[in-house]
Amino acid sequence: MQRTTKLIALTGVLVLLAFGLIGAGAAQTAAATPTPVPTVVKTLPPVVVPFEEEWKASGHAAFDAPAFTHWDTETPVEIPVTCAKCHSSGGFLDYIGADGSAAFAVNKPAAIGSVISCTTCHSGTKLDTVQFPSGVELTGLGAEAVCMTCHQGTASKATVDEAIAKANPKDDDTPVAEMGFTNIHYFAAAVTRYGTVVKGGYEYEGKAYDALFDHVEGVQACTDCHDSHTLELKLDSCADCHTSVKTVADVRKIRSLASTADYDGDGNVKEGVAEEIDGLRAMLFTAIQAYAKEVAGSPIVYDSAAYPYFFIDTNADGKTGKDEAIFPNKYASWTSRLEKAAYNYQMSVKDPGAYVHGGKYIIELLYDSIEDLNTKLAKPVDLSKANRIDAGHFAGSEEAFRHWDEDGVVPGSCVKCHTGAGLPQAIKEGVNTSMAPSNGLMCETCHDDLTKFTRYVQKEVTFPSGAKISFGETADDNLCLNCHQGRESTTSVNKAIAGMDADTVSDKLGFRNVHYFAAGATLFGTEAKGVYEYAGKTYVGKFNHDGKLNTCTSCHDTHALEVTADCKTCHQTEDAAAIRMPTSPDDYDGDGDVKEGIQGEIDTLQTQLLTAIQAYAKDVAKAPIAYDAHAYPYWFADTNANGKADPDEANYGNGYKAWTPRLLQAAYNYQYVLKDPGAFVHNAKYVMQVMIDSIQDLGTKVKVDFKGKRP
Repeated sequence: MQRTTKLIALTGVLVLLAFGLIGAGAAQTAAATPTPVPTVVKTLPPVVVPFEEEWKASGHAAFDAPAFTHWDTETPVEIPVTCAKCHSSGGFLDYIGADGSAAFAVNKPAAIGSVISCTTCHSGTKLDTVQFPSGVELTGLGAEAVCMTCHQGTASKATVDEAIAKANPKDDDTPVAEMGFTNIHYFAAAVTRYGTVVKGGYEYEGKAYDALFDHVEGVQACTDCHDSHTLELKLDSCADCHTSVKTVADVRKIRSLASTADYDGDGNVKEGVAEEIDGLRAMLFTAIQAYAKEVAGSPIVYDSAAYPYFFIDTNADGKTGKDEAIFPNKYASWTSRLEKAAYNYQMSVKDPGAYVHGGKYIIELLYDSIEDLNTKLAKPVDLSKANRIDAGHFAGSEEAFRHWDEDGVVPGSCVKCHTGAGLPQAIKEGVNTSMAPSNGLMCETCHDDLTKFTRYVQKEVTFPSGAKISFGETADDNLCLNCHQGRESTTSVNKAIAGMDADTVSDKLGFRNVHYFAAGATLFGTEAKGVYEYAGKTYVGKFNHDGKLNTCTSCHDTHALEVTADCKTCHQTEDAAAIRMPTSPDDYDGDGDVKEGIQGEIDTLQTQLLTAIQAYAKDVAKAPIAYDAHAYPYWFADTNANGKADPDEANYGNGYKAWTPRLLQAAYNYQYVLKDPGAFVHNAKYVMQVMIDSIQDLGTKVKVDFKGKRP
């Protein structure tokens, strides 16, 4: 019926049209009735969004989580500019400038109801720069800049210092009503990983901290460890090296061979770094509670799930009751000292993966916070067995690795021993180029295969003197010789003084510093010529211990570097400094004691050599000299002639300048022996020979009282 009606209507229209045309005088033939065209309905395939199912199971897609619903009941109902960047897709796109606005700022509040969706990260806007709350900006980051933009927290050392300055306390330990807790916020993984580079933790003045945690090659970026959509850990990446890892819980048990210290002092050096952090965190909380009660005058408790986290312990039982963990009961007796420690405590809690992201940085922050609070506690928390840093090769916070941070680059002349990648480059290429500062040595520094942990093979190693030295063509210990050889030698000193009169001051001379821990050169003696050897004198070669203790790793732990050799088996003492062999019967230092350990002989010879150096500088060079082992360039003008490098003298601008060749030779040898603290074991006769020769050479120009005997 419907179809018939449509046909009648259509016919009527055509008849009227025909009459109209006829009336207009046009001879037309009535048009034929058209055949209706049936409607074709096409069914499109469902739209498939890549990785949608994986994303739906992640925290980024949790529509009903407080991270995205917190503002639903606020007035006005919107996400403020301070929160929009990470709690809404629109806010993030606004922040990176994907909406056409200026980048690195949220220009307006964001609408509620969104999450971190596909378009949040796949906006088409290239982002490789991240600005941190501390004000530090990192560039050239690549795709992980997207992750780090939000996973950086919202506070830093600078934020804490600003809050303290604003409250204006009269001292560090007086509560100020205007001061509140500074919260770093959640999942600040980037600041944990980059450590002191971005200064997300509260770093104490006078302390040095670990920088970027360098994992192994191929496991450096956020998405190398985390699935970019589910956010879950890629456990296979861990298991490549940490073969015991099967579950997420297993990751907490990871402890690399570079982590040899007992950080929390509980005697367990087999537990995972996560557990070490747990131990230190518990110690810090003990210190926080003791300080709050004793100094701030108000007991404190903590609840990681209740804002603002720290509360008044109203019943002083040390536990957080449900009636205490409420906003009106927030802790209100903040001192600046307590503020700093609580900030670091919270930082360690709010990055649950801190032990992986940058565990050593967190350990340093926790340790320093305890140490600072301890200065005011009647019964300090015991840190005597705890450790802040690792053995030297892995002590990323120390000067050996942090010296170049301000410059941002380690020169090619230093990278071999002061970066993790320098030694492999030197082995493969034969030369070094400049590199970015690193956080200590890495597994790849010595191991050429991280699945089998085989080591680079070096048949021989070239020393500063030009000598080529080896423990054997396939010996692993040849790797040690690359860095433990010093940077100067008899050859370089002779080159510096060539053609000069031995006792004439020259402005062309400067101190030649052998550098640190030249144990390899000491061990091989005259083969390496690491010390300054005087013409016409003979010197001993490599010191051969018994057949089992003739290499670096036969006496030192490969990773902890501690002495592992059992001296007592042969020497009846565990004190290596007290050892004196029957084959060393002479009184080398001339003090009449032939029972003291060889270390005692060397110590006295060092004192005698310094006395001779100072006498020569005063009487021959006509410029008194003083020495400081901890201040570069070590030798300084003794402006008040008191024989000591006073604080106002031990600075670079006051470096000693009245060098003669004879003075330089002796000063070089003095520094050499001092900078190899194990010289008495590595090759005692060799270093005693050079010190005695130095004393006697100076004695040709000044009076020295030496009665010892050269070995």
